[in-house]
Amino acid sequence: MQENGKVIQWFPGHMTRTRRKMQESLKLVDVVVEVVDARVPLSSRNPDLKSIVGNKPCVVVLNKCDIADDATTARWIATYRQKGITALAVDCKSGRGVAGFSAALRQVLADKIAVWEEKGVHRPIRAMVAGVPNTGKSSFINHMSAGSKAKTEDRPGVTRENRWFTLKDGTLLMDTPGILWPKFEDQTVARHLAYTGAIRDQILDIEELACGLLNILQRDYYPLLAARYKLDETPATDDSWELLQLIGKKRGMLVSGGEVNTERAAIMLLDEFRGGKIGRITLEQPEGTV
Repeated sequence: MQENGKVIQWFPGHMTRTRRKMQESLKLVDVVVEVVDARVPLSSRNPDLKSIVGNKPCVVVLNKCDIADDATTARWIATYRQKGITALAVDCKSGRGVAGFSAALRQVLADKIAVWEEKGVHRPIRAMVAGVPNTGKSSFINHMSAGSKAKTEDRPGVTRENRWFTLKDGTLLMDTPGILWPKFEDQTVARHLAYTGAIRDQILDIEELACGLLNILQRDYYPLLAARYKLDETPATDDSWELLQLIGKKRGMLVSGGEVNTERAAIMLLDEFRGGKIGRITLEQPEGTV
């Protein structure tokens, strides 16, 4: 992401270790479950994951579909399937979509399961859960798991080690730490990850980040923005900085002299977007590519 003319790359040292450990653990699993954020299904797919997992079958889980645009999520699922990729949308809070997870695993492993049955082998499916930070991998496992719980928190970099969890149908899930890739070639991807909280806010210019998000929301979801912050039905400005000030003013975020505390307004805007309070929003369209 570019802040104040500088391209920011965030690749903590532990992610190099995570990548190595994932490669070492692949021999223990039958399938890889890639959890992505339904609001940014393209940006939250690690382009390096394909080279890491090799020929292992993969299922894509579009998590957080409860706060994504339903119609756009359906288009993403259709696009994945057109590309021969098994995908399903889930909401770990309500449980929406999770019932189809076992069937999805069995679908991609149909040939292997047939061989097991022919040989009289009866063992659980073993799956590795992978994805970039803050896509909700641990929340997904917690909803599915019949046993102990994975640690969850609404910030990137919480899971730091591989752990196994048992599902009700006997499937074994390996939870892995979130992993980014060493360099963001596409700065739009970096920004989208930052909007959703996959990159730590502490290394970013929070006001510039909020203005970038406002540019998208004003263009694609202005009615939701207007309803949430009591704005005019017709935009009063197309300048995102002025809009951030207006939103801060509407929320009473004033300091001495009547100026708007734009940092506070930016933090509030990002928090409310990430929590789905502005509405169901997807920042990326399929465009025929996954």
